Amino acid sequence: MLSTPAPSPRSGALALLEHAFVRLNQWLVIGLMASMAVLVFVNVVMRYLFNQSIVWVEEVTQYEMIWVAYLGAGLALREGRHVAVDTLQDWLPALSRRALRNLLAVAIAVFLAALVVLGIQIAMFTWDQETPVLNVPSGLPYLAVPLGAAAMLLHLVLFWRQFVERRFEEIQDPAFEGE
Repeated sequence: MLSTPAPSPRSGALALLEHAFVRLNQWLVIGLMASMAVLVFVNVVMRYLFNQSIVWVEEVTQYEMIWVAYLGAGLALREGRHVAVDTLQDWLPALSRRALRNLLAVAIAVFLAALVVLGIQIAMFTWDQETPVLNVPSGLPYLAVPLGAAAMLLHLVLFWRQFVERRFEEIQDPAFEGE
């Protein structure tokens, strides 16, 4: 359920920080996706025109995809793009619906906090191992889990009231922000 973004209840420094956080998150996802597209395209051209392949491209693009998925999840939350079955809550009276949405937000927040902690543990556990091609710490791709979960948790906290009221934002693409 997408709706026109309501004016932010916050103003001043917090609103500016939130806007900067959302834009940084967007640009990271855009940069990673652009890099993936370029690397895969170049590798395909190399393979079919020159019968050679760039060995490390597959590994890098797999790790970039992991980062895109985890970093993009918070942006998807703000736009209401996660899969949801909301028939039950639509049947509830407004007060009960609001209580249920608050309970859902708390459950999501607890899950994300656990994901941050467990993600840090797995990243630390795998840090001494190396990736097969790049020979970088294996914990590097795993860092996407706690950092992405922390970013999504921050999105949820900053967006809590709108989440409870199901007032999702249509986040403007930063490349077309001036239009």
